[in-house]
Amino acid sequence: MRKIIHIDMDAFFAAVEMRDHPELRNIPMAVGGSQDRRGVLCTANYEARKYGVRSAMPTSYALKLCPQLVIIKPSMRKYAEVSEEVFNIFSEFTDIIEPLSLDEAYLDVTHSSHFHGSGTLMAQAICQKIFNQTGLTASAGIAPNKLLAKLASDINKPNGIFTIAPHQVTMFMKTLPVNRLWGVGKVMSQKLQDLGIKTCHDLEAYSLSDLVHQFGKFGEMLFYFCRGIDEREVETDYERKSLGTEETFALDIEQYDDMKLNILRMSDELIEELKNYSDKRVKNLHVKIKYFDFKQTTIERPLSLKPESFLELFSERWSQDPRPIRLLGVGVKFEDSYPKDLGQLSLLT
Repeated sequence: MRKIIHIDMDAFFAAVEMRDHPELRNIPMAVGGSQDRRGVLCTANYEARKYGVRSAMPTSYALKLCPQLVIIKPSMRKYAEVSEEVFNIFSEFTDIIEPLSLDEAYLDVTHSSHFHGSGTLMAQAICQKIFNQTGLTASAGIAPNKLLAKLASDINKPNGIFTIAPHQVTMFMKTLPVNRLWGVGKVMSQKLQDLGIKTCHDLEAYSLSDLVHQFGKFGEMLFYFCRGIDEREVETDYERKSLGTEETFALDIEQYDDMKLNILRMSDELIEELKNYSDKRVKNLHVKIKYFDFKQTTIERPLSLKPESFLELFSERWSQDPRPIRLLGVGVKFEDSYPKDLGQLSLLT
């Protein structure tokens, strides 16, 4: 039985700024872009969250919810340095670490000898050491797999720890809303609700074949996840799956010619950056469009890697809904560099 710890720093960027600038404590503050530059928030402290302010929210909207909100420009180099301190602490307890971001990671402590193998005691020690060395708090979840550990780390947030022991898994999952499962976003959540499925207990009533028929491969994942079953390993070797760039414009772009110039410019920049990934093979190109009303759409296709291909994708999608645009993005997805299983390996040899 595995022992997985999920560590999530509490309001990380905001917490670093409050640590370094005590005058920001106990007032609503967020880290992100400015309102006049069409900025978006990276994160918000817990005082700001009381007003409904959240990460990835447009700065202008956040200020409507909380007019007294203080916005701090991000300092990514500083956050990366603090993150390195935190990950060095992780490495004192295990070598099996899967980073999810600067402030979040899975740790496999199954074979760690610290605290006689107690995952809970290790998580407590890690969080305490993070606080002692950085002055920041973290929350932790301890469970037999990654799915449960991540769910657990949210329960006593901020600055809390929660353990789901193997014998508690079944009862824990019974009342869990399905929209808390990994991969279940707004669209999938609504589809499940339309079927009368609100909790994992509701989902358990459906057979594997029913869910696969209804949702394809994702249905198989739902079948196991609603039962708290997750066989994914903590992956220490990160492989980049995609590369892209996007830009939010200070003023909406209304003319196609202006959109075209921006797509071609961003495509040139992306193709130049791809020279740093000469070991990768591009599988698909994609274009992202966000309209003035925040409606978002993407289009993806296997095309030759050249600026005209990105323009082709953009033109096809925008012509279906030709309205002013606030954001454009271009990107590529890479092919896997190694086979997924032995069956694939045999086909390649």
